[in-house]
Amino acid sequence: MLAILEVLLLTSAGLVAIIAVMGRAADWFGGSGLTQSLLPFAGTVLILAIAGSVLIGLWNHLRRRLVHMAPLAPLAAAGLVVFGACVFASRPDFRADLQNLRTLVGGVEQAGKSSIGHQVYAAYRRADLDAMQAILGRSRPYLPAIRTAAQTYGVDGEVLVGIGVTESSFVPRDSQDGGRGIFQITAAPRAAVEAVKKQLRISRPDPLNPQHNAQLAAATLRHYLDEMNGDLFLALLAYNIGPRNGGLSAIMRQYGAKDFFTIQPYLQHLPRAYPIRVLSAALAYRLWSREGQLPHYQDGENARFIQAVGIPGLDW
Repeated sequence: MLAILEVLLLTSAGLVAIIAVMGRAADWFGGSGLTQSLLPFAGTVLILAIAGSVLIGLWNHLRRRLVHMAPLAPLAAAGLVVFGACVFASRPDFRADLQNLRTLVGGVEQAGKSSIGHQVYAAYRRADLDAMQAILGRSRPYLPAIRTAAQTYGVDGEVLVGIGVTESSFVPRDSQDGGRGIFQITAAPRAAVEAVKKQLRISRPDPLNPQHNAQLAAATLRHYLDEMNGDLFLALLAYNIGPRNGGLSAIMRQYGAKDFFTIQPYLQHLPRAYPIRVLSAALAYRLWSREGQLPHYQDGENARFIQAVGIPGLDW
């Protein structure tokens, strides 16, 4: 039993090492050239396999010596190896390696997501952080209602805050385009309205009631996430476009688009940047919640730190 536990611990540490090496190799040798990219990467894989075999042999030799010292010594040694791997895995460098490997394995789709992720970071970099901090300060009275709504409908609460920032800057009001309240609800999908009525046991939601407004926003986001098969980018875009004239689904059918990347070129007159703005604001909220401030992306090592924190809803 102890030997099995040791194997599990060492396997976990080995996976961390493999991800780090493969991710670093993907970064160093990215490209399609045979001699500058493909062969060096294949060589890295071969070296990794040889190193793994050597390390297994060394561990077996070391384990026999440790058992003579104390029966639990091999397990303790394996635990120390895993602890070191966990410390390493918590570093920003490892997250970057993991993202490089995901891009390599995920192909075009993952590369597209990575590209959009960097658009979110760039939007955060360009943001007026003093103004954003003031907006987030105004969000405090509404956060309990937002958290409750997010939990009720199974959506990301940080993303909901990002929608609130983007829609109203947390200044509830009636707008000329028909938007109302924190989340500027205009024409919510009928299914979302019915879900809120049932959940709150009311005959009609009041968009100027913060609790009702947050519930409508969360139910609407849930509706579009289901409609778009869990694609957060498309769900946010659909949230902004609304249900009129068939909403985003009708637009995608019209142009034969299947995801956020293929629909973007057709949205010149529609808010294709909306998901980026929402997720940038959600990222700012996450940083503000954890750090108590909004670090400037371009200062020192902040870019690496912020990328390690990750984007709400896109924690790859």
